[in-house]
Amino acid sequence: MEDFQRAIAAYCVFRPLPRIYRPMTSATRPTRRPRTRSGPSSSFTRVRRLADRGVYERDVIASILDAGMLCHVAHIVDGRPVATPTFHWRIGDRVYWHGSVASRMLKTNAQGGEVCLTVTLMDGWVLARSAFNHTANYRSVLCFGRPLVVEEAQEKARLLQAFTDHWFPGRWPTLRPMTRKELGATLVLSLPLDEASAKVRTGGADDPARDLDFPVWAGVVPVRESLGAPLAEPGLKQGLAKPKVRPPSRARVGAARRPGTGC
Repeated sequence: MEDFQRAIAAYCVFRPLPRIYRPMTSATRPTRRPRTRSGPSSSFTRVRRLADRGVYERDVIASILDAGMLCHVAHIVDGRPVATPTFHWRIGDRVYWHGSVASRMLKTNAQGGEVCLTVTLMDGWVLARSAFNHTANYRSVLCFGRPLVVEEAQEKARLLQAFTDHWFPGRWPTLRPMTRKELGATLVLSLPLDEASAKVRTGGADDPARDLDFPVWAGVVPVRESLGAPLAEPGLKQGLAKPKVRPPSRARVGAARRPGTGC
């Protein structure tokens, strides 16, 4: 064991650097995002760890929210932290989520306490020449604030239709209409994007020069979400059209839709 520890120490501390400088290639150099013109909306939303990955442009934040199928809403319940997974959608400068009026999470959110809503998109594993430098390419958003309950029934129905048509275009008019009881049993909350920030990593491994000659594979393994073929419920009538389902978006940062065109 002592011999092994001495060998590791010798590699980490005393290994000489290559005599000839070998610059990283475009395939291995991590992408550094230029500093954005817009800054954080508050000191609380400012990205501190690896701050050059922080993005505060509203269209980038909107694109990540729109692409995400699932969010987590973190809040305090009975003095304890809870992060609950749920579905979300965005319209303009607000993000929405919904559920049963009996939900402990939604009851807590409806009381007006602070929440943190997060969305993360995994874009790839980044394999370096050392375990320490392994990482991932990702896009993530954190939204902070106090949620508001959507009280008016007609507005609630409009928002639920927007959520349905966001993922299943044109499906809402084909469905059995929602009853007043179902609408009353559903709670919809919204959060403004006034305090939101994104964090994004793209590119390859960030290996130091001394590791570039180490004989192990390094690079990026892309990660993608995809849709499978629809599986019909038993007993369906013949000739029914298969649903249209919006595939998960993997648009690159910078090619985002404008904030007003979410759902």
